[in-house]
Amino acid sequence: MALPDEFSISRRGLLAAGAASVAAASASSSVAEAQSRPLADPPPTAKLRFDVNGTAHDLELDTRTTLLDALREHLHLSGTKKGCDHGQCGACTVIVDGRRINSCLTLAVMHDGEKITTIEGLGTPDKMHAMQEAFVAHDGFQCGYCTPGQICSAVAVLDEIKAGIPSHVTADLTAAPTVTNMEIRERMSGNICRCGAYPNIVAAIGDVAGVKA
Repeated sequence: MALPDEFSISRRGLLAAGAASVAAASASSSVAEAQSRPLADPPPTAKLRFDVNGTAHDLELDTRTTLLDALREHLHLSGTKKGCDHGQCGACTVIVDGRRINSCLTLAVMHDGEKITTIEGLGTPDKMHAMQEAFVAHDGFQCGYCTPGQICSAVAVLDEIKAGIPSHVTADLTAAPTVTNMEIRERMSGNICRCGAYPNIVAAIGDVAGVKA
């Protein structure tokens, strides 16, 4: 017959055993409750059409889908990069109706009927855009992750200057802005290059503009 000492248990052990029993019971109760709870309604979706790189696309998306995720996950255009996903690094920059935007900060449904240009739409390895050629010639990239957004932004920068749109560093608001080192740096300030290739990027943009920036 077992002696009483064989069944002895410390106060700490008793408390631990009790706590474990309560936790197990609570977990079982939570699982049962979750299984009995009805499924939530599916998220609302919307049908939209936009032109991406000259091709019309019809999509039905969760209304919370960002333009960046629509391009990458639904159209499989992975050239546009997801960097910070907070609109701070510029890696997701695309051109929408001639205006550059951070595609991670805007919903796809907001661009129904608009024309979108990604890095894939600017040029191909066999027939590159002039800005792409300039980035290669001036080694305007190192790891290359931010390069698609940099190039899309650079193309838009020259269009902005050509259209006479001033920046925060434009000295004379009554005169047409010109392509200068300062103008390029200010206008490209929303695109971050963690490798630090900024001087080469500025030189590439100046090359396309026909000036030494």
